[in-house]
Amino acid sequence: MTTVQPRPPATTPTVPDAPTRLVVAMALAQLGAYLTILTPVIVTMSIRVAQIAPDDKAAALGTVLSVGAVLALIGNPFFGALSDRTTSRFGRRRPWLLGGMIVGFAGLLVVALGGSIGALTAGWALAQLGVNATLATLTALLPDQIPARQRGRVSGILGLMTSVAILAGSALAAALAGNAVLMFAVPSAIGVATVALLVVVLKDRPAEKGHFAPYRLKELARTFYVSPRRHPDFVWNIVSRFLIWMGLASVTTYQAYLLIDRFGYTTDTVATGILLSTLVSTGGLVVGSAAGGTLSDRLGRRKPFVLGAGIVVALALVVIAFAGSFAVFLAASLLFGLGQGAYLAVDLALATDVLPDPDDAAKDMGVLNIANALPQSLVPILAAPILAVGSAGNTNYSLLFLCGAAVAIAGSLLVRMVRGAR
Repeated sequence: MTTVQPRPPATTPTVPDAPTRLVVAMALAQLGAYLTILTPVIVTMSIRVAQIAPDDKAAALGTVLSVGAVLALIGNPFFGALSDRTTSRFGRRRPWLLGGMIVGFAGLLVVALGGSIGALTAGWALAQLGVNATLATLTALLPDQIPARQRGRVSGILGLMTSVAILAGSALAAALAGNAVLMFAVPSAIGVATVALLVVVLKDRPAEKGHFAPYRLKELARTFYVSPRRHPDFVWNIVSRFLIWMGLASVTTYQAYLLIDRFGYTTDTVATGILLSTLVSTGGLVVGSAAGGTLSDRLGRRKPFVLGAGIVVALALVVIAFAGSFAVFLAASLLFGLGQGAYLAVDLALATDVLPDPDDAAKDMGVLNIANALPQSLVPILAAPILAVGSAGNTNYSLLFLCGAAVAIAGSLLVRMVRGAR
């Protein structure tokens, strides 16, 4: 009688880890892209606006940043969807990565050379469109190129690069504060160079012809919509992210004017004050990012880290609201960095865990990026009446940061609504 040998158990092929050179190139590109777009948001745009419109600087800054941010939130998913569909022989990601940075560089030269708020607004709008084409594509590389088991750690590295970009941008602004052209051109030139390096390293593939429907007006409308009924986890993640970024943006947008109006800095010295606070917050961010990303991967859990990070950010905002000295502000910046680092390390990985469709990764991650682009637009708009409450000098920063703390806590609590991830 013939004995039938049992079949060996089926094994799932192991996806190899992403190569180190790719992770390094992605991190450097993240650093360069955010150095290009965040240096103006954090430091140089407020300096430039104060030079051109010193008597109306807060309102003028709100105008410039709001227009640019509206275009950013439109451009991010739009260019992401185009990237998903690109059939170029150079791949579907590389043309948008490098092309966007070149357009961003041109827009920032307009900002540097412009002599009116209108010129600044136009240049900033062009820069936001360009750099957000790059950012939408860059964000899609996480689900494209990185296996799920590595995403928490790699997301932590990418999140860290965001704050390193703020630190480097603050240092460059302090060193180049006397030259408007160099203040904007140097960070964006670094951004072009780092993204070019990624383009060389990246093994990209074109989109499959015929895989996507033609990109007509109907598809354009769908670009900005994710069905809450079909993909509730992704939508809740977007809402949570939006609220937490509202809290983060209250500091990143207005810390320059806080230092000027509360602690006696001037337009010539404020870049140095921001550099000091950024050094401190980056120290906290390094710790928060490394710990958050590594522990999240090890434990296989995302939501508790997002929840805790949002609460830490809120506590830091409360301290900033009542800071009576620059030393207290620095202590709050350290706490702020810890919370922001842990949040940036984990939230992007959480989003990739509940992504609606991996084939539409750039479009969906572009929609997600609206949640951190839109606060750049809304915070300056909402800040003007908040700053004016009970203050003849339009400097009620305490109320502004308390409102930021409230929305950050709300955002961290809403992450519990994401059911498809732990």
